[in-house]
Amino acid sequence: VQLVESGGGSVQAGGSLRLSCTPSGYTYSTYYLGWFRQSPGKEREGVAAIYSGSGTTYYGDSVKGRFTITLDSAKKQVYLQMNGLTPEDTAMYYCAGGQRNQYVEFPLRAPEYTYWGQGTQVTVS
Repeated sequence: VQLVESGGGSVQAGGSLRLSCTPSGYTYSTYYLGWFRQSPGKEREGVAAIYSGSGTTYYGDSVKGRFTITLDSAKKQVYLQMNGLTPEDTAMYYCAGGQRNQYVEFPLRAPEYTYWGQGTQVTVS
């Protein structure tokens, strides 16, 4: 499984960005896919996650109501729409994928995921 992120950048506070993650290697499988972020000196934080089988979504408390994770099955991409950005959202954002057809008990916990993208930087000023 490989994950490729895109869409990061710099934005002013109150603005929006959309991150994309393109997973490969999940054909004919269900999977969990999550977005995590990490800034210097801080632990990796679960931002949002989605289960491909049902479309169930999960959000961290700090982003509820502002961020939306969606799965486009046709394009095989997962998006993270981020609205109302604040400087506290500044971080490297990572896309993470779980094992094929495997249940993830805590979708916002990093150790639950096996596959990781290279990250994309989001800077809010």
